[in-house]
This record gives sequence, structure tokens and C-alpha cells, in this order.
Amino acid sequence: MIKKIQLPLQTVNLVVGFMVWVILSSLLPFIKEDISIPTEKVAMITAIPVVLGSVLRIPLGAYANLFGARIIFLVSFIVLLFPVYFISEATTYVHLIMGGIFLGIGGALFSVGVTSLPKYYPKEQHGFVNGIYGFGNMGTAVSTFAAPVIATQFGWSVTVKFYLGLLLVMALLNFIFGDRHEPKVKTSMMAQIKGVYNNEKMWLFSLFYFITFGAFVAFTVFLPNFLVTSFDLEKVSAGVLTATFIVLATCCRTFGGWLGDKFDCLKLLMGVFIGTVIGAVILAIAPNLITFIIGILIVALSCGIGNGVIFKLVPTYFTKQAGIVNGIVSMMGGLGGFFPPLLLAKVLSLTGSYALGFLLLAVSAFISLILVLKLTKQASTEINESLV
Repeated sequence: MIKKIQLPLQTVNLVVGFMVWVILSSLLPFIKEDISIPTEKVAMITAIPVVLGSVLRIPLGAYANLFGARIIFLVSFIVLLFPVYFISEATTYVHLIMGGIFLGIGGALFSVGVTSLPKYYPKEQHGFVNGIYGFGNMGTAVSTFAAPVIATQFGWSVTVKFYLGLLLVMALLNFIFGDRHEPKVKTSMMAQIKGVYNNEKMWLFSLFYFITFGAFVAFTVFLPNFLVTSFDLEKVSAGVLTATFIVLATCCRTFGGWLGDKFDCLKLLMGVFIGTVIGAVILAIAPNLITFIIGILIVALSCGIGNGVIFKLVPTYFTKQAGIVNGIVSMMGGLGGFFPPLLLAKVLSLTGSYALGFLLLAVSAFISLILVLKLTKQASTEINESLV
């Protein structure tokens, strides 16, 4: 019974973790009405939770192997209580940055489930299982949509405090229903790192996830404020549109995991990066909101599928080192969400437009496409040699 509920339990864990992770970006239009935030600090406030949310994915992935997912989720939810309360009482942008750093724990939880859940299922189902777990990304949509609605009625500070109750409930659920007997991998984190750090495929998967998940995170934290300031949308409308992007990308992630179980993952990634190039170019030249929305939806579709496919590839090529590789690859994806908002802000200040920033996404996706073609050729050569 306990083993059967790990997938739904850990998926809900990720939903709540991601809800907490994006509190600041979801509520920034409201927070700015009460706290004076220098224009050059706005991008930093939305991007800063991504830093710890990325770097911590390596140790949390490794420790999930050593101690089991139950302990890691339980401790993480308890620790998150402190920065969430601190942010709810913030009065300066410095307070927001300080609390935002530790919100990253919520985003780092991703590497726990992708390390733990494959232990409960046969290899041919890993893509779909990780895709279901990745549905937890929906937490960003829940916050982006619901937080502005609640804040309109109760204020942003009270809205942040609502998250404290959620965290306590999740800590209790993991204490009761978490698997105390999950199989452990008794290899130190450093030993796991030494076993994979020079593996070319791991770094290529990291680059691919840097682009696909990075785009997902970057647009999640970038869009609410961007849509309000650039297209004069109401704050709630901007939240709804951002949530639509998140929902589509998250659903496509599950679909991508299922596709990865059925078809050649590398060929699927070719389509992913072609779609990303097209979507990014549309964003760069978008003359109005409708065209911009079309570009955003294409990026959501492409990157969502890519996220699912990549985490089918990881357990396929790495078994004993899955925890640390999941951590490294997902860390790179998180960092992919940290730099673009800062880069876009810099591009805007230098050129007066975001177009160049979107074109850089297109160029990055095109380079990734070339690398996938190279990987495909290598894989074909290895198969032919094995048949000789």
C-alpha cells in the first residue's frame, strides 16, 4: 500500500514545493505597491529563488538515494516555513531577496522524486512515471493563478502566510505516508560525482535541460510582470495567461515522458529544438499580444515535451548514478531559468526591446539541435559496431 501511494504523494509534494518556489514572481505586482523596489532589482528578486533551487538539486538528489525521499521531503517542508514567514513580514526589497534565496528549496525538491520513483517501476515505464511526477510543475501555475486572486481579497502578506498551512500539511503527510523502507544506495555523494563528472552524455543532457526547463522557469517568473508592464494587462489577467503557459508545458512534460517510452528520444529532441527555435523567433518579432501568445504557446509545447524526454534519457544511460546525474541535470535546468530574466532585463536596458534576448534563445536551441544530431550519429555508429 505504502509503495503504491509514493507516486501521487511525491507528485503532490512537488506541486507544493513549486507553489512556494514562485511566490515572489506570482505576487510581485502586488508587492511593488507596498515595497519600493529599484527597477534594476526587479529581475533579481524574481530570479534569486532559482539559484538555491538549482544548486541544491545535486545534494538533494544524492541524499534521496542515501536517506530516502520521505526524510528529504519532510525536512525540506519544515525548513521552508521560515523563509515563507520571513517574506510575509518583509518591508524592504532586501528582505525579499534574503527570503527568496531560501525559497529555492521548494524548486530543488524536483531531484528527489526523479531519483526515488524509478525504484518502484520497471525501466520501460520510467519516462511516463517521471512525466507524471513532473506534473508537479503545475504548482507554479497554481501559485501564478491563485495567489493574485487571493491577494486581491486579502493582501499579498496574508496570501504568503496561507502557504505556511500547506507546508505543515505536507510535512505531516510525508511523516505518515512516506516510505520508511525505500531502497537506499549507500554510495557517498562525492563518489557518485567522481563516477560521472567526465561523462559527455551527462553534460549534453544538462545543456539540453538548461534550454528546455530553463525556458519553462524563466518564462514562469518573467511573464507576470512583463505582461503587466509591456502589454498593460491587469495583474490577474497576466497571472491567468502565465498559468496557461505553465499548464500547457506541464501537461506536455507528461506526454513527453510517455513518448520517450515509445519512441527514439533523440529524434524526439530534434523536434523539440526545432519547435523552440520557431517559437523564440516568433517572440522576437511579435508585433502584438496575440502573436506573442502564439510564440509562448509553441515554446511551452516544445520545451514541455523536451523536459519529459530528457528525464527518460537519464535513467536509460545512468542506473547506479541516477541520483547524482538527476541532480546535476536538473540543477543545470534550474540555472537555465536564473540567467534569462537577468539577461532580458539587461537587453531591455541596452536596446529598449526584449527581441535580442528571444533571438538568443533561438540560437541556443539551434546549437542544441546540432548537438542532438551529433549524438544520434554516435548512437548509430555504436549500434553498427556492436553488430559487426
